[in-house]
Amino acid sequence: MKEQGILRGIAVRDAQRAPMQERQEAEVTVEQGITEDYRGSGLRQVTFISVEQWQETMKELDADLPWHTRRANLLIDGIDLPDTVGEQIRIGDCLFTIYGETEPCPRMEELQAGLQRALQPGLRAGVWGKVVEGGSLRVGASVQVIP
Repeated sequence: MKEQGILRGIAVRDAQRAPMQERQEAEVTVEQGITEDYRGSGLRQVTFISVEQWQETMKELDADLPWHTRRANLLIDGIDLPDTVGEQIRIGDCLFTIYGETEPCPRMEELQAGLQRALQPGLRAGVWGKVVEGGSLRVGASVQVIP
């Protein structure tokens, strides 16, 4: 059975510690990842976080921060991201292979006290992957896990 969800957000940054900027759409290439994103050509081309895990984290911290505080690129609703490691995800025209957990870094503490610790259990910090097929992404696009 194929798991399905929805792309709820896209965020990019243009430098290492630059603020995240939300987008309604983005272009993705195998070489660059999300073309507007600073980290797109690195090992972890694209990072994903789930709506559900972010909401759990915010509830635990009694906080209400925007999802891109986590500094992830794509916000996914309705997919259990920890189960996608080793799988592929199709979003619109794009296909990604998910390789591993995105570990929460000390930068999270600079943004919210306790955030780094709160993101540690259950892969709450999200997952990372590489682009297999590029194309266009648009908020609201269908997300499908391909085992």
